[in-house]
Amino acid sequence: MPFKSINPATEELIAEYPFISENDLNLKLDAAYTAFHTWSKTSFVERAKYILAVGEDLVKNKAEYGHTMTLEMGKPLKQSIAEVEKCATCCTYYAENAEKFLSAQTYKTDYSFSEVHFEPLGIIYAIMPWNFPLWQVFRCAVPAIMAGNTVVLKHAENVPQSALIIQKAFDGAKIPEGVFTNLFITHDQSDQVIIHPGVKGVSLTGSERAGGHVASLAGINIKRSVLELGGSDPFIVLADADINAAAKTGCLARMQNNGQSCIAAKRFIVVKEVAEAFIEKFVAEIGKLKIGNPLKDETYIGPLARKDLVETLEKQVHKSVSMGAKILIGGKRIQGKGYYFEPTVLTDIPKDSPAYKEELFGSVASVFVVENEREAINLANDTVFGLGASLWTSDHKKALEIAPEIQSGSVYINTMVKSDARIPFGGIKHSGYGRELSDIGIHEFVNIKTVCIA
Repeated sequence: MPFKSINPATEELIAEYPFISENDLNLKLDAAYTAFHTWSKTSFVERAKYILAVGEDLVKNKAEYGHTMTLEMGKPLKQSIAEVEKCATCCTYYAENAEKFLSAQTYKTDYSFSEVHFEPLGIIYAIMPWNFPLWQVFRCAVPAIMAGNTVVLKHAENVPQSALIIQKAFDGAKIPEGVFTNLFITHDQSDQVIIHPGVKGVSLTGSERAGGHVASLAGINIKRSVLELGGSDPFIVLADADINAAAKTGCLARMQNNGQSCIAAKRFIVVKEVAEAFIEKFVAEIGKLKIGNPLKDETYIGPLARKDLVETLEKQVHKSVSMGAKILIGGKRIQGKGYYFEPTVLTDIPKDSPAYKEELFGSVASVFVVENEREAINLANDTVFGLGASLWTSDHKKALEIAPEIQSGSVYINTMVKSDARIPFGGIKHSGYGRELSDIGIHEFVNIKTVCIA
């Protein structure tokens, strides 16, 4: 199957692109490796000029790029444009800070000179998903490129136009050929990229299955890898929480991007004392969301990105309900054209049901009522995932005591989980390993070299 761009709101084919040939793949990889030898020797100031120009292209064309993204994967247009703008801020952040992050560090030892240097590795291979089709790529590619590496991209096969947008932005900045290269390749060709001698690291955002395959192949070939996989993030509401704020934010935290976010709040764990009040307000907020054409300003819920995704979500909800879960609102696929699913809230969820143990990737929230704070923490950790967590309490001291007990890559207190270029992002357990963003993220794909003089 070629890369196909299908409008999920209408189910119409927009465009399709064939896979490249083996010869073209080899030529592109050779060009990326050749470019590395020059790019790795350019100054941070020179690299920053190009990356800032990429950011300027994004800002200039944000309406066009956002429109394309919405047509291709169904994200509401306002959110698409905001995503383009966020990518531009990532460019500015690393253009301004990469040199500082990668400057040599002096260590006090018995040697007369002890320094640690941070040097680029080679080609970094980015395997990226469809749900944030620009942001996921930029948060991986920009720090790697500013570090002196070159990047090749395999994007998800349902967002080829987004991949071309990204290539257009880099080309528009006149960055040297081979520094950033989009590849329309098959899964077998992807494996060939991983084992290519010029490729020194792999970053994947995607499913557990894909992550396991990529990590094993990278490991066999002694290559670095960073994985950002699934999530079933807890949203914990304690008895002293601001219930109004928690309900409003919880609605956005679950339903942003049509519910298709790894770090979306998915399991709402509420202490019994405030459960009735929270659920009433939360369901009311969900009920206000406008479903429809994602190109319209008033729309907050558009279609899921693909037919198989809405079918999977429908099966997960139906099975959970058949096992005893209750629907408080929604619960059905919307009939007619497009891959729409009603914003849904489930409760009374049995432990072995999909809504308890699986990631629901779409507009469905699972609500659990617990007796106390300890039970809330235990339930939050009762998952194979560990990406992020949101904790709601007016007692900040208590929050900082609870945060270390939650098994996740991040804990956000009285707000929703977000990715931000200035702070590290990533998970533990089946949510993956390694970190993106911040000074920590840029160190994932460099050689940390110790230099000492006796």
